[in-house]
Amino acid sequence: MDTEITIDTPATDPLEASFDIVARQDVLEEKQDRAEADIVMLRSDVDEVKARVDTIGRAARPALSGARDRTEVKGFIDGYLRRGSTTEVKSITGQVPAEGGYAVPQEVDAVIARELVDISPIRAIAQVVQTGSAGYRKLVTRGGTASGWVSETAARPETDTPEFAEIAPPSGELYASPAASQTMLDDAAFDLESWLASEIATEFARAEGAAFVSGNGTDQPKGFLAAPTSVLGDGARDFGSLQYVGSGDANGLGGTAETVLIDLVHALKAGHRQGASFVMNSATLAEIRKLKTGDGAFLWQPGLVDGQPDRLLGYPVVEAEDMPDIAGNAFPIAFGNFRHGYLIAERSATQILRDPFTNKPFVHFYATRRVGGQVLDSAAIKLMKIEA
Repeated sequence: MDTEITIDTPATDPLEASFDIVARQDVLEEKQDRAEADIVMLRSDVDEVKARVDTIGRAARPALSGARDRTEVKGFIDGYLRRGSTTEVKSITGQVPAEGGYAVPQEVDAVIARELVDISPIRAIAQVVQTGSAGYRKLVTRGGTASGWVSETAARPETDTPEFAEIAPPSGELYASPAASQTMLDDAAFDLESWLASEIATEFARAEGAAFVSGNGTDQPKGFLAAPTSVLGDGARDFGSLQYVGSGDANGLGGTAETVLIDLVHALKAGHRQGASFVMNSATLAEIRKLKTGDGAFLWQPGLVDGQPDRLLGYPVVEAEDMPDIAGNAFPIAFGNFRHGYLIAERSATQILRDPFTNKPFVHFYATRRVGGQVLDSAAIKLMKIEA
């Protein structure tokens, strides 16, 4: 028997159903707009938090000096040296920091200092101090403090007070003024930094190397060969004068040169011999290399390891081409501890002035450095004099 099942459903008006769908869609779109606005606000809050964290991090950690220096050098070269931009001009004058057109980045100055050590041998073995002005002074005690022996209950008489001497190294402005055409500066393939450092370093090394040896002390350092000389030993001659040993021959080293060299070495106090070296030019060294002992052995010995200096009687030999040649009354050989015996005082900053106007179309880079020098301890340096 078949049974028919009937389900009654309420009648739905099509127009009413359409209005209901539109209302729901409006509600969903309103919720979506509110959600998107919340997301935008959340992103803004996250960006603000990240910015604050980055600011705190930069303040807490030191900046990378290499990156900062490279940025400074690039800005100095591209902005100031190539185009003369006034925004890159930095003042390092001693009176008013806000005035002047002098500027040199730290990295370029460091390159110059390194090349000076390689070219000028006296700078490498002498004592170098950095000063802030030209009025550098150094006190030296002469003889030390006196003392005495007494019994347990005896009176203690006053001892002598040590004498003081003042060292004021004469100084002068060392300058170089290399030039380049504007076309050369505009060439992107031209390594301006290396060129500038090399040109200035070469000129500075040539001038100061000669001044440290034989400078007269007038607007320049006073070289150790310009100091007064005497045959008297330590304690007997005047302070500031250097002792010399005669060669025994009026025109050369003579037949007893090896004996004179030994006397020269032992004229120096034992404390100064630790770290002492011979200083002479290549022509004198050529004569020294020919000297032999009685059994035929050479006095001069080459360095056994690459990078080590040649030695004479066990002490390093420094070649300084500004030393005089072997001739009558000359001082071709010096022996001493120059770290104790000679003082170089210099200002730490090199100043560079860019001058594109004086000699068009060339741009001059006028560089200056104040350098001074003088014998510090006259007992630490001995000389050989060519005399009978």
